[in-house]
Amino acid sequence: MAPFTVLHVCMGNICRSPMAERLLARAVRERAGDADGAPLLRSVSAGTGGWHEGEEMNPPAARLVRARRGTDENFLARKLRGDFIDEADLILTATADQYDYVVALRPDAAARTFVLGEFGRLLGAVDTGALPPAEPKPEAVHARGTAIVEAVAELRGVEAAQPADDLDDPWGRGDQTFQRVADEIEDTTMPLAALLLP
Repeated sequence: MAPFTVLHVCMGNICRSPMAERLLARAVRERAGDADGAPLLRSVSAGTGGWHEGEEMNPPAARLVRARRGTDENFLARKLRGDFIDEADLILTATADQYDYVVALRPDAAARTFVLGEFGRLLGAVDTGALPPAEPKPEAVHARGTAIVEAVAELRGVEAAQPADDLDDPWGRGDQTFQRVADEIEDTTMPLAALLLP
């Protein structure tokens, strides 16, 4: 079985989605208590725009990821493709517009696609007692992750994402904006890692 795969989506794939990709990977690695959380979870990203394809992470984003014990090594921006969506168990977009882009590309992905802030907002209401047992094994993380996504989708119901769920685009802005956006990313990625591996 493939690891539980989380796809992070923003516009250029050089700031928000790479920060989310690497900060979630770091959170899972630390929760797993080993040097490599990769077999347990696959955290990847892509951009809807595509004009930065092949570029490294934006320097302020890369510095911030490193400062938070993550790594920016071997990162190259990618344009979002349908097969990336097909491979993902959970898709987290930076904004509602990017949610719409993903769902237009793959309508069948709607139930596992969320604006990152929306997912984080609903995550706290998940009934943890109804989830499969937590174990640091790929199959257990996959089963628990899938159940978390289903539970959050049920909590969402017909409620749309709220404007406050969107992540501001920090590109071209100061370190303070990057710090705030990273804090907002971790408001979702850290609780998700904690729920996957309590």
